Amino acid sequence: MIATRQLPIGMMVLVLSVAPAMAHADSVSSAPEDQSQPKRRPAPSSATDEAQTGDIVVTASTLDLLGAARTSSQGSITRQEIERRPVYRTGQLLETVPGLTVTAHSGEGKANQYLLRGFNLDHGTDFATFVDGMPVNQRTHAHGQGYTDLNFLLPELVGGIDFTKGTYFATAGDFSAVGSAHLGIVDTLRPTVSLGAGTVGDRRLFAGGSIRVGGGMLLGAGEIFHLDGPWDHPDDFRRYNGVLRWSTGSATDGMSLTAMGYSGHWNATTDQPSRAVDQGLIGRFGTLDPSDGGRSFRYSLSARGAARLGNWQLHANLYAVRQLLTLWSNFTHYLDDPQRGDQHAQNDRRWILGGELAVSRTVALGRTQHAVRLGIQSRYDAIRVDLAHTERRARLSLDRDDLVDEASIAAFAEDEIRWAPWLRTTIGLRIDHFGVRDANLLDATIQRESASLLQPKGSLVLGPWARTEFYLAAGRGFHSNDGRAGPMATDEGTLRLGRPPLLVRADSVEAGVRSNLIPGLTLAATAFQIDFASELTYDADNGQTVAGRPSRRRGFEFSGQYRPLRWLELNANLAFSRSRYRDGAPASRYIEDAPDFIGSAGLSISNLGRLSGALVWRALGAHPLVDDNRIRSPGYSELNANISFRLTPQLDLRADLYNVANSRQNAADYFYTTRLPGEPAQGVDDLQFHPLEPRSLRLTMTATW
Repeated sequence: MIATRQLPIGMMVLVLSVAPAMAHADSVSSAPEDQSQPKRRPAPSSATDEAQTGDIVVTASTLDLLGAARTSSQGSITRQEIERRPVYRTGQLLETVPGLTVTAHSGEGKANQYLLRGFNLDHGTDFATFVDGMPVNQRTHAHGQGYTDLNFLLPELVGGIDFTKGTYFATAGDFSAVGSAHLGIVDTLRPTVSLGAGTVGDRRLFAGGSIRVGGGMLLGAGEIFHLDGPWDHPDDFRRYNGVLRWSTGSATDGMSLTAMGYSGHWNATTDQPSRAVDQGLIGRFGTLDPSDGGRSFRYSLSARGAARLGNWQLHANLYAVRQLLTLWSNFTHYLDDPQRGDQHAQNDRRWILGGELAVSRTVALGRTQHAVRLGIQSRYDAIRVDLAHTERRARLSLDRDDLVDEASIAAFAEDEIRWAPWLRTTIGLRIDHFGVRDANLLDATIQRESASLLQPKGSLVLGPWARTEFYLAAGRGFHSNDGRAGPMATDEGTLRLGRPPLLVRADSVEAGVRSNLIPGLTLAATAFQIDFASELTYDADNGQTVAGRPSRRRGFEFSGQYRPLRWLELNANLAFSRSRYRDGAPASRYIEDAPDFIGSAGLSISNLGRLSGALVWRALGAHPLVDDNRIRSPGYSELNANISFRLTPQLDLRADLYNVANSRQNAADYFYTTRLPGEPAQGVDDLQFHPLEPRSLRLTMTATW
């Protein structure tokens, strides 16, 4: 076992071991290409992704992973699909992952809500997201465990998205039990200037390009963005982003250095009591506390390197992130403080340091071929997190103040074996060790905790026969819990203060099929089950996630893309699930906010003369709001569309239309207790809602050279 105080030392050892390898990357540019590598891929998204085998063919929206994927639910999204998709907010780029929907319940500067496989993943718990190898999810966060804010991301720089689902990949660790997404960043960009404006106070200026400098490519890009939204009290969201990246060589023999900076300020219309609208206190797009809002800053420096070392392929990355966030939120209004109100400020300031070092090679043993991957990962978070009672953003009292040091180190090994042209297996093993030191600055107490978890994983692939493969996979994963003592759910459904287990086990199994039998048609179907030892659920009273009861999800997913014409692609992604707690009475086993259905379908047009465009239907199914299912949300659906016209070879005009049918459904619904002035002291149980944004239009003019 590794003591908590020794984990930063392990981090230093990793840094020292990675640095020489990265410095060596330029000196081995003549190394032969690894023939086990995929022949065409988007920008690499993790240090170990490059060890997949088989030829991969680029299609319009996805890469054909037949012969390379380990599960039917694994996939890769191309840059073309990302460019064409109409997205209202940056986080919705992740909706290119089949079965994933992204919504919001409070302010555009805040991390979005993510839902997948019957999970309300809140702001990112159990869906691990990486940008150029850097983890985005934040541990022991002021607002919610796994907090994932993608506002620092520039869509023009996303080179592709590699995604997984389930616990079957030894390279994936914390927060990845339900799924993961690795977003790659491009190395080059044609000189580009883009200017956009919309009908809900949205304005955006983007500029970027790359030039050759010092034997490599230097890319620079930035944006200025403003959005009011449809709210009676405008969001006045101001976002500033900048990226500087230098790269040389290739994904298997080269390196890159990337600096990113982000600043955001906003007001927020949170979910509001429906009775406040019924009584005429506010309108549908109004707020009871217009001082809610937030501010966020993120600065990062990362490096990636790859090199050939004899018969081994080496990949390494390092990152340092400085992130600050303040959220002002009033969820319960006057329930706790009838005079001053219940607004609280959640402050989170942290440094994140980490990296990964991995090696892979292919070796023949008799009649079998082995693709071996070995690696280590380490991460250290230095966190200052506090909670304060506020009124119109002015502090009234400090309720909690903690200094948290959280560190982890992991090792993994995988062996992908080709027994025959029609049979592949992968056996993986991963071990994670976490250590936390929590210093409570209000009562001067210090608590320490550590935990380890061994995670076996495996998959079996049969085929291809007639361009069709069959998959079976099983494995163990986990998510980490908040390192501080906090609210925990009891068997009776109430909350108590305690320290939840630091690492929560998740076991899952899935079976599926993928087929390209019909030319131009790609189909995939997956049946899955996943069990969590403790469900993280959203506690709206406190505005954060809490550790709760054990749970189980069972479901079925279907994904299809069809290109009947050279210029037309049709696609559909449908996901059905059944979500239940595994304890308590049957009548109270429904998991709050867990959707029964998530779907999307649409079409995209490209190569049709000067025209291109897309139409996307997205839907979130009905779901329970309380654990006895007596109150349910109907969910929502909406249509988004865009059309682009090339005015000249250098000039494009694009129109994005959101919520085409002007749906008046809600983007998020909750059911909890709030109190308005004059109501009983115990408050009123009520539906709290955040409406979908009404129909809006955004026009963008883009010039490239």
